[in-house]
Amino acid sequence: MIQTKKRLPFSSEKSNNSENYSKFIEIFEMNLDKFDIAILEILQKDARISLQELGKQVGLTSTPCWTRIRRMEEAGVIEGYSVRVNPEKIGLSETVILHVTLDNHSDEALFEFGQALEAIPEVLEAFLVSGDYDYYIRVAVEGTRGYERFLRERLYKIPGIRNSKSSFVLRRLKESLVPLRRSSAGANEK
Repeated sequence: MIQTKKRLPFSSEKSNNSENYSKFIEIFEMNLDKFDIAILEILQKDARISLQELGKQVGLTSTPCWTRIRRMEEAGVIEGYSVRVNPEKIGLSETVILHVTLDNHSDEALFEFGQALEAIPEVLEAFLVSGDYDYYIRVAVEGTRGYERFLRERLYKIPGIRNSKSSFVLRRLKESLVPLRRSSAGANEK
């Protein structure tokens, strides 16, 4: 069984019965049983599946399936539904991995850089990481000229970048969904 946590942002209003000692409070929201995990596995592969077909595949009727889905949505386990678009089919033929180091590591500088990345449509993912670089960024561009334009017109307009290193993706070897059934002992039910 998997137990999920929900992180609540710090509230400036203190409760009468307790004080907030950290920026976040962890609350255990729900346990995921084998039916929940089966539902999540199927929805990750096909979010457009009918409730009737979903129920048939997991061994429940549609009403309990719907109840479980709604509960997982409300708990934040299911964050939303989306469509996967093939970037090459819409002209974004190159994927580039960028490693970026900033001049300043203050909370304000990190926040502002993150906000700037969020506003750039070509940025698919951005991670604040440990190690030699501060950020790992994945971008989709229209070839090498498109990447040069991205650097000149977008990325290098953001103040505070000390250096960057780029690697063009030659071939994607794996793209996975969230692993719901992990092999480590005791992680969840088999």
